[in-house]
Amino acid sequence: MQRFIFLIYFILICFFILPENISATTAESVNQQISDVNNQIKILDKEIAQYQQQISQTSEQSNTLANLIKELTLTRNKLLKETTQTEKKIMATGIVIGTLNDTITAEQKNIDNSKEVLSNIFRNIYQHDSISLVTRLISKKSLIEINREYNDLLSVNNKVNTYIEDLIKQQNILNNTKNNKEIEQHNLTTLKKALTQKKLAVDIAKKEKDTLLRETKNKESNYKKLLVDRQKKRDAFEKDLRNYEDQLKFILNPNLLPAEGSGILSWPLDKIYITQLFGKTIAARRLYVSGSHSGVDFRASLGTAVKSMGSGEIIGTGDTDIYCKGASFGKWVFIKYNNGLSSTFGHLSMIYGKTGQKVTSGDTVGLSGNTGHSTGPHLHVTIYASEGASVKTLPSISCNGKTFIMPIASSKAYLDPMLYLSKISSNKIKNDTIKD
Repeated sequence: MQRFIFLIYFILICFFILPENISATTAESVNQQISDVNNQIKILDKEIAQYQQQISQTSEQSNTLANLIKELTLTRNKLLKETTQTEKKIMATGIVIGTLNDTITAEQKNIDNSKEVLSNIFRNIYQHDSISLVTRLISKKSLIEINREYNDLLSVNNKVNTYIEDLIKQQNILNNTKNNKEIEQHNLTTLKKALTQKKLAVDIAKKEKDTLLRETKNKESNYKKLLVDRQKKRDAFEKDLRNYEDQLKFILNPNLLPAEGSGILSWPLDKIYITQLFGKTIAARRLYVSGSHSGVDFRASLGTAVKSMGSGEIIGTGDTDIYCKGASFGKWVFIKYNNGLSSTFGHLSMIYGKTGQKVTSGDTVGLSGNTGHSTGPHLHVTIYASEGASVKTLPSISCNGKTFIMPIASSKAYLDPMLYLSKISSNKIKNDTIKD
């Protein structure tokens, strides 16, 4: 019996000590790799911020062909840096996933081996011989021997119980490691999608610059003529649209709308800076025939992810430039939310959402751009009472009688987006957007 107990002690000592998942040397090497990549990402962060500052400064300058070309060049350079940054993040995430894979493999092997050893111990306990524990104990010649052997068995039992507890802890560690791996895998998938978006945005920026140079032949006078022509077309189109919308019969029912100031809509961009507010503002009086702006404009360099402002369904997507270039939204996405509100995102460079697609708050539905009537990359957001807005196919008098498809709403259905967004500080709003 004593030989058997000694054997169990030996097994416990040899196998029950849980090894480290990763050696200190390996862990140090991995941490150094991740640290190096993160340092490179920080350098790229600074370079991207510098480009963004230059883009913002350029967009504030006079609207000339030279400034626009400069802005497009800076935007493309910024996007290239962002592409490299995303690739670095993918690399860092890949290192983490590789480390987690090694940890999972080591943990699982350790658990499997430990379970097998534990199984053998219990098998030996019950199959060591045919003599029962009670028979073995009462066969001892003295109470001292009985007490010693009983205490030895208790000690072994305690050690086995301790080991089982350690094994359970080890299993929990493995489960947590697997969960962490799933999170990192999700992060990696998200980063790869972002990388694809950035590469598309780079191509769009180059194409837009090449198109502009081709249309203007790199002459400032040609660019001015182009602007005048587009403004005339925009004014005529706006008049057509307003006449049609005035004919739509709609009675606004406030009971079907969320409470004002509820913050029920999320912001469509990660970084917010408003360049034009809704309604009659100083800038609207200068920029629009009606003297009123139908939505809110956000600063958004070309290729910025545009996100759904709530849960709902994409009712339609399209591109007004196909029918009347430079007159309206350009590429647009129209979403009907589950809260009585709908939105149009205009001037997009890319559309990701599809008609009939269900979306939730934060889902990317497109990339910001400079399509339609726009003098520079930005995002236009219009909010409507859902009951008064829909996607329509209509003839356009101003655009050579062509038929166009876009969101249309009764003039009474237009709502101020700021009433349903969370409050922001005044320094996030451009000065000349104050109400007229």
